[in-house]
Formats: sequence, C-alpha cells, structure tokens
Amino acid sequence: MSTMWHGCLADTDYFELRSSGGHDYGVWVTTPPRYDRVTTQAPVVYVLDGNWAVGLTAPLIVTQHDPMQQIKPYIQVSVGYAGEEAEHWARLRNRDLVPPGEPVAKEFLDAVELGVQSGAMTREEADAYVDELRDTRGDAFLSFITDELHPRIERDYGTAPSGHGLFGYSYGGLFSLYAWLTGTTLFESIGAGSPGVAGEDSRVFTQIQELGDQQAKLHLTFNDREILGNVPIYQNLTKNAATVLHRLTARGAAVTSEVLRDTHVTGLQASFLSYLRTCRAV
Repeated sequence: MSTMWHGCLADTDYFELRSSGGHDYGVWVTTPPRYDRVTTQAPVVYVLDGNWAVGLTAPLIVTQHDPMQQIKPYIQVSVGYAGEEAEHWARLRNRDLVPPGEPVAKEFLDAVELGVQSGAMTREEADAYVDELRDTRGDAFLSFITDELHPRIERDYGTAPSGHGLFGYSYGGLFSLYAWLTGTTLFESIGAGSPGVAGEDSRVFTQIQELGDQQAKLHLTFNDREILGNVPIYQNLTKNAATVLHRLTARGAAVTSEVLRDTHVTGLQASFLSYLRTCRAV
C-alpha cells in the first residue's frame, strides 16, 4: 500500500499505527514541495477521513507555491483506517469522530433506512453502521491524535512547535467542533466543514453554553445545496450549523465562515480549500 500511495500522491509517505486502545490507523504524510525536514520546520494540518479525503485534499499542498494566493507551508497528515478495517471506514468513523454521548438524530436514522430501501446498503451494513453510534469515542480519538500520533510526526518530520491545524468534514466537522469546544491546545486553527450536528439536542450546544476563552481560530463552512435541497438530514445539518455559528458569534468567539456552492458529498475539497485560504494564507 505504501508503494501505491508513493505512486499516486507526490511527496507522500504512508505508515500504520496502532492506538493504545487497540485500533489500527492508516496515516498519510504529505510534505510541501521540496521540503527539507533537516533545515525547515513546518506545522502540521491533520485531515480526518483519510481513506476518502487524502486524494481530494493532499494535492492542494501545491497551494504553498501559488503566486496568486500563497498558503503558509504545512505538512498534511491524513488519518484513516488500515488493513481490513479500511473498507469499513464509513462506519468506523462513527465511533471515532462523534463525541461521547452524542444523541442519534431521528433524521439520521431515517437517512440510513432510506439507504436500505434504495439498495445503497444491506440491512446488516445499516445495523453495523448504526451500532457504531451506540458507544462513540471522539474523546479517545482526539487523545490518539494529540498524545500518540503527533509526537511521532514531530519526531519523524521535524515539525514546527506551533501553528498546527485540524480539518474535518461532516462527522469530521463535528469532531473538529468538539476539539475546538474542548479547548484542545495543540491546534492554532480548526476547520469544520458541514459539521454533523444532526439534532437540536446535540451536545455541541451544551458545550457552547459552557464555552470559555478560546485561543484557536475556528472556520465553519456549509453548502447552499444542502439547505436548498430536499434531503432532510442535510437540511438539518445546515440549519444546526448556522445555529452554531450564530451562537458562537454572539459570544464573540474567533470564528469565520463561508457558504459554498456544493452538495454535502462534493463539498469536502471546497471546504478544505476555504479553510486554507481563510486560516493559513500568507
């Protein structure tokens, strides 16, 4: 697999790492063009959903040499799943990217049931997908990134001591919000694309009420076709994301935002680019 990714993505290494919780993760590390880890120290941008996102986001590292809008140097670390678990990434992310105790919204369950009825997934796949939401461990996954993965990246790639970022989309965006709201100190900026705040009873709203001073900058995006479309779960995500944004700005939080012209499926790359332009421009 390492050979494959070396062939497909320039300047990208791949390794696998088992967490202290016993889960295996695949990690793609994409360095800037002509990066010399001996003489240069660049901060890290962690990108979630690596099995899906790495091919859409890692090539954008060339923006660091865009003469029209240059992005500050960064090393991209895309985190996904390894081995046999890689093919089940779409359900395993439910376990890792959703904060502990997050309610399962009815609209979400309806969307899964619709997937069964349309033939997009089997009943067994749907049940396994929902089962991962019964004991969500976003807290453990956050600790894995900050306490286990980041020290290895620091050691092996000679990273900068500060200026790190985190980007997630959909449930990854929910995780990014969770990381920001918990006050994690590793990240200087965080991007949350179309965050998976599926219900009005999300724990995110409780965290906002308890919000203290935040040093990291948060950039939140969602898509106009989500709110204007006819898929209830996407309508809910967008409505709740707007509520999150309004409540944070009312508290004077360091948050920026952008509405993108995409669907929930196509919006990942545009959301990541929006984060780079807003939070990491020279």
